[in-house]
Amino acid sequence: MSTDLLQSVPLPKTSLPVVIFGAGSIVTDAHLPAYARLGFSVAGLYDPDQAKAQAVAAKAGTRAFATMAEATALGLGAVYDLATPPAAHMGLLEALPDGAVCIIQKPMGSDLAEADRIIRICRAKGLKAAVNFQLRFAPAMLALKDAIAQGLLGQVVDVDGLLAVDTPWHLWAFLADLPRVEILLHSIHYLDTIRDILGNPMGVHARTMGHPSSTVSNTRTAMILDYGQTVRCALSINHNHSFGRRFQACEFRIGGTKGAAYVQLGVNLDYPKGEPDELWLNTGAGWEQVPLVGIWFIEAFLGRFTQVMRFAVGEDPALHGSAEDAWHTMALVEAAYESAALPAHPIKGAPDA
Repeated sequence: MSTDLLQSVPLPKTSLPVVIFGAGSIVTDAHLPAYARLGFSVAGLYDPDQAKAQAVAAKAGTRAFATMAEATALGLGAVYDLATPPAAHMGLLEALPDGAVCIIQKPMGSDLAEADRIIRICRAKGLKAAVNFQLRFAPAMLALKDAIAQGLLGQVVDVDGLLAVDTPWHLWAFLADLPRVEILLHSIHYLDTIRDILGNPMGVHARTMGHPSSTVSNTRTAMILDYGQTVRCALSINHNHSFGRRFQACEFRIGGTKGAAYVQLGVNLDYPKGEPDELWLNTGAGWEQVPLVGIWFIEAFLGRFTQVMRFAVGEDPALHGSAEDAWHTMALVEAAYESAALPAHPIKGAPDA
């Protein structure tokens, strides 16, 4: 059973060269290694910091473009990878050739208003854009979705997410002054993956907050996604569980009418060292571990980039995780922050004597 589950996206027979915008750590740690493993040619990269761009390009054996015009000279003959901060997305999308295939680094803007502007740019220019919400392409998540599609769990009725880890926020100095961190930059992956499995919820109840030990604005979140009277979906996210590895967790439990699944996302455990991902299924005969072909980082990037390329060369008719779809993830994030800003339902006081 477990060996028959889909865990990767088939490579296309042909490919286009890739042009990367950005030369930060996500490019060196994930994007360039992923393209190398896939055998996709990187035509070059562009970053306003030319010294950084040239250093990264030299190490990767590719070219550092000096200008935006050089970076877009291939026209529709390339896939454009915007591995940039949200503030840079709109300007880069405006500069791309009309009709180009591109992938936008998550999040899709810093808030829903920016996501609105991004989607309007993509529509006006006819851009075929995907967003790099790549968790849905991790081997464990692809296999889980395939198991659900095959009916192995029956109807999904419960989704529980538990994160109790000690995230080293100090590694990302730019987070210190951001008003939105935990949901927008971390749990957004879980929300996008849950949407991929269950569809759009009708609403969300949320509370997000910081921690006395941290200067980051929000590092702990509780969320309930409203899917009506049949499906229960709840997330408990705590990045400040700093009491040793033993009882830390990064796991999801999915319950159905016929079976259940358990997923561990190991990258968040003992970060940045990490641990293996795990997928377990119980379809009525006890728990069985599914052997996985890889983990979230970087195998999920392989799946994300491969699907974009398959679409770009005409081997897939649809672009999965498109900007149009990703907008709904951004809308869910926005709703979560709006919910978190509202007071809780009040509890009535005791009656008068």
